[in-house]
Formats: sequence, C-alpha cells, structure tokens
Amino acid sequence: MATALHHLSDYDESSVPDASNMCFGIVVAEWNKEITGALLNGAVQTLEKHGALPENIHVKTVPGSFELIYGAQQLCKNDGFDAIIILGCVIRGETPHFDYICQGVTYGIARLNASQNIPVIYGLLTVNDLQQAKDRSGGKLGNKGDECAVDAIKMAKF
Repeated sequence: MATALHHLSDYDESSVPDASNMCFGIVVAEWNKEITGALLNGAVQTLEKHGALPENIHVKTVPGSFELIYGAQQLCKNDGFDAIIILGCVIRGETPHFDYICQGVTYGIARLNASQNIPVIYGLLTVNDLQQAKDRSGGKLGNKGDECAVDAIKMAKF
C-alpha cells in the first residue's frame, strides 16, 4: 500500500530470494490498460531483476478486474507455478459498481489464498481517480507491480 511513508518500489533487495528456479503466472486485466500495462511491466522487470527467466513468467489477460478471480483460479490448477500475481485497476465512478467489484475481487482472491497451495498476490489498485492510479503504476508513489513481484518471490519461497 502506498502512503507518504511507503514508496511501492522501495524494498530491501537483500531480503528477496533468488527467483531463478521459480515460475510465475500473472493475470492482468485489460480494463484501464494504460495502468495495468504499467503494473505488468513493473512486475515482469522486478521478477527478472531477481533472477526469474522470461520463459518462466506466463502472462494471461482477462477483460476486467472481476475476471481476475477466474483467471487466477485457472492458473492455480497448473502445477508448474510457484506464485500467481493478479493485476488490475478499478477507478471509483458515480455508481456503487466500484464497491461491488473491489469487494468481490478481494473476497475471491482471499478465498483462493485460503483454498489453494499456491500464493495469489493481490495487485488490484482501488483508487478514486486516474491520477491516483498513475501515481501507483510507476508515478510518484512507485509501482504496485514491483511490490507484487517481490511479494510473489517471497511467498513462493515461504
């Protein structure tokens, strides 16, 4: 979570295990593609920075953030992944749609983490406006994709 006291891309590199023998699945939403594409780039670059081979990073797209649950569930069925990362962005609008999607995705990913043997890393930005999304996808607060990649490596090693 980005705050004035925590930059999403700042972490102790020495605390991250070697990922050279790990395989990752990433499910990314196509909705708000400018933002989710930046999150994806951050995640992939960080995984590779810590040794993950490009051929061991498998990216699947889904139409929107709600579909991240199904995508992650399908990847959990594949025995070859050490961790799954979901990446999406929901921007608050004028209707309660934001609340339903954010709550549904959060519950769905929590359920997968409780029921599967593969960690599923939560990379859903839930923001009030486009600027907040940009700030958290490579802007002044860092990139949530970086944070998710580090979390995936650490949880795969767990």
